Amino acid sequence: MLTLSVPSTTANATAEMTSTPLMRQYAAAKQKHPDALLFFRLGDFYELFFEDAKTAARELQITLTSRDKERAIPMCGVPHHAADQYIARLLRLGHRIAICEQLEDPKLTKTIVRREVTRVLTPGTAIDPSLNSEQNNFLAALCFDGAKIGVALLDNSTGDFRATEFTGKDALAQCTDELTRFAPAEILLTDDPNVASAPLEEAFRARTVTHLEAWVLTADYALPLLQNHLGTRELAGFGLEGHTAAAVAAGGILHYLRATQLGQLEHIDRVRYYEHSGCLQLDAVTVRNLELVEPLMPNARRNTTLFHALDFCQTPMGKRKLRATILRPLLELAAIDERQEGVAELHGGLLLREQTRANLANILDLERLLSRISLDSAGPRDLLALAHSAARLPALAEGLTHLQSTVWKRLHTSLDCLTDLYQTICTTLTEQPPVHLEDGGVIAASVDAELDELRLLSSGGKQSIAAMEERERQRTGIGSLKVRYNSVFGYYIEITKANLQNVPADYERKQTLVNAERFTTPELKSHERSVLGAQERCLEIERRIFRELRQTILAASARIRASAEAVAEIDLLTCFAHLSAARQYVRPEIDGSGILEALAARHPVIEWHMQQAAEGRFVPNSIYLDTEGPSLLLLTGPNMGGKSTYLRQAALLVILAQMGCFVPAQRMRLGIVDRIYTRIGASDNVAEGRSTFMVEMTETATILNTATRQSLLLLDEMGRGTATFDGMSLAWATVEHLHEVLGARTLFATHYHELTMLSVHLPRLKNLRVTVQETPTGIVFLHTIEEGAANKSY
Repeated sequence: MLTLSVPSTTANATAEMTSTPLMRQYAAAKQKHPDALLFFRLGDFYELFFEDAKTAARELQITLTSRDKERAIPMCGVPHHAADQYIARLLRLGHRIAICEQLEDPKLTKTIVRREVTRVLTPGTAIDPSLNSEQNNFLAALCFDGAKIGVALLDNSTGDFRATEFTGKDALAQCTDELTRFAPAEILLTDDPNVASAPLEEAFRARTVTHLEAWVLTADYALPLLQNHLGTRELAGFGLEGHTAAAVAAGGILHYLRATQLGQLEHIDRVRYYEHSGCLQLDAVTVRNLELVEPLMPNARRNTTLFHALDFCQTPMGKRKLRATILRPLLELAAIDERQEGVAELHGGLLLREQTRANLANILDLERLLSRISLDSAGPRDLLALAHSAARLPALAEGLTHLQSTVWKRLHTSLDCLTDLYQTICTTLTEQPPVHLEDGGVIAASVDAELDELRLLSSGGKQSIAAMEERERQRTGIGSLKVRYNSVFGYYIEITKANLQNVPADYERKQTLVNAERFTTPELKSHERSVLGAQERCLEIERRIFRELRQTILAASARIRASAEAVAEIDLLTCFAHLSAARQYVRPEIDGSGILEALAARHPVIEWHMQQAAEGRFVPNSIYLDTEGPSLLLLTGPNMGGKSTYLRQAALLVILAQMGCFVPAQRMRLGIVDRIYTRIGASDNVAEGRSTFMVEMTETATILNTATRQSLLLLDEMGRGTATFDGMSLAWATVEHLHEVLGARTLFATHYHELTMLSVHLPRLKNLRVTVQETPTGIVFLHTIEEGAANKSY
């Protein structure tokens, strides 16, 4: 766990901080944000001092210098235009960042420039463009209310805000599983010592954990805060009625955002309550063992996951939707069938499918663009990117009119083409605006009459200067006389030293060079005032128009978010249709039975890798499980023969089917699965004092105590963490319990071939074996599964 601590400062350091007006200004800002690295704006740089400088120099590998050689105040800095990349690196390391900006133009003040902290960035509130487009960046808050645990999750970069509750004796374990699936970058907990949150802090010690004062996470404070922000007297419309703990957690997140973002939060205009039991449940162990979104080994390539094998999405919203769908497959038969109908219809139309993918390809991240606009961190090009993305929506919507499935009609209705916003942005901004508003030239011509006049004055200045230069040459007789401008001295007349005797008396010396002198005149001063004043006024007008445009966009934030959600789902279904056509996947038949049947099924990830590497063809295998028939398949055979692949393949087929996707098989029939459990491989947790055997027994106990008849169980090589006969006894007893008590669909791979004798006594147990060919030099793996038991251990 990354803890947040106040940097220590000695008495000498404190004296140094207050020795000058600038350092007193720094000290005041640091005192308000002692637990953050303070990025203090000085001209074109953000500077850090004292312990902050030492920390930043170490983490960013930049040079540590000193502000004052005598007092040796540690100092380091980064250019303000490149600060985002440095800040992103510090946030990923778990640090908090306070941005102290200059609030005045140094040119317009004769005293020290006023500075204030305008934003506090934390790992869970980051919105910078370097965020992984395929992942959400969640901030989580927890509220402990008796036997209930309320959980709220917010992705500040997209406005995705949701809440749920856990209750009962397993509430803490379920909460931990849920947080593991969402992988929040930061978790907010109460600092109340009476709340037993230590297990959560231990489970997420690699994440940033921030403690809020106990009064924040109370109903008296958090509920009115949430209601006021959402503009409602009741929370029933958001599904939060009767879910006080969840609502309080959501209010805690809003409190934290207001304290750190120090700005408007228009992009957070709703929160939704969701039932965590409303999807196919996948606990942390299963998500890890099946490599759904992250590789099993920390340093392995990320393309070994199911997510990367399926990712044909064209938009960032679609990628995040795919990731979320993998972690939370559907549970309702009607919802799965609706999604499958949509995939099937697009699967059958190659031209329309590819046209839809092409229209999606140029749509940028609408959710994150809206968030940056809401938090006032968007530049002119961000607004133009929003407009260019909106320009693709009409063609996308037109394509949907050719589809008749229920899901496509619903998506067509919910897809707002944002035509008015597109026209407003494009007519207000220039075609190629600069990166920063302060650079000028952002607002298009004919938007503001005064702005057009001032620009004409500024552009006409060049003609005036040319005319003035020619007049002065005629008056003085100096043919080499030049009228020039630079940002330090403004406008000046430059005359070489050889012509100084011809300088008129009304010329005022401004600067002496080696070979020339620079002068000014009353006329030139007047021109400088009018031109520079026009430029400053232009910037003022552009800032005003840009603010108005931003407010216009924010007024349509609900429409933008609705379109972003529709685009995400369109992208997801199009992805399913595309990969199903490209890889010859078939539509599974899903019903309410207890059957899991797949004919000539393939492993979706391994098959994809083999195709990418041109390493031959994946050997398909069939599977048949039935709670009323063979509900337990006992799989024996040599290590590396394919037992684990067979187990994982069955689980991935179920996940794909209940996502609404087609599956890699000749035929598949599936009775809805409510939860998948895995006990695969041998691992320990020495940090928590848990041996390999203890981890194995704990995971097995969880399965036996919480699985239902509708679950799918995968157990691989159980009993390896102890003595041979002890391990075989445990495996034997577990098989009997699974068969006699649970009756769930189970795949049980083992190296104890003695267990195959159980088929005589257990009618719903069926023996399968991995086929091998024994030769004088060893054995050859055939990677096929057939009925029968292995007659020995290898």
